[in-house]
Amino acid sequence: QVQLVESGGGLVQPGGSMRLSCAASGRTGTIVRMAWFRQAPGKGREYIAHIIWNSGNTYYADSAKGRFTISRDNAKNTMYLQMNSLKPEDTAVYTCAALITITYDYWGQGTQVTVSS
Repeated sequence: QVQLVESGGGLVQPGGSMRLSCAASGRTGTIVRMAWFRQAPGKGREYIAHIIWNSGNTYYADSAKGRFTISRDNAKNTMYLQMNSLKPEDTAVYTCAALITITYDYWGQGTQVTVSS
């Protein structure tokens, strides 16, 4: 079992920055990859980016390239999402997930990000 807890959400003005964290606990040695997703009101879940846990290799959705940066600290078992130049359309619940086998097996509870003036 792996437990995931997100933090760092809140209210930010357009053009601002925010860093989300996802702390993993439990059988973290089984994690192959971790990812960030988001879901805006009335929309489906959207993939943002993922990181290969051992190598640190990163991959992004086209919509996230240039503004979002995914990273991880293996020693802290924590993944981050640095978000810059935020727009109102980035308002969503951001959720992290961990892949152990071939699908994302574990999910956090999500953290709300609201971009508004």
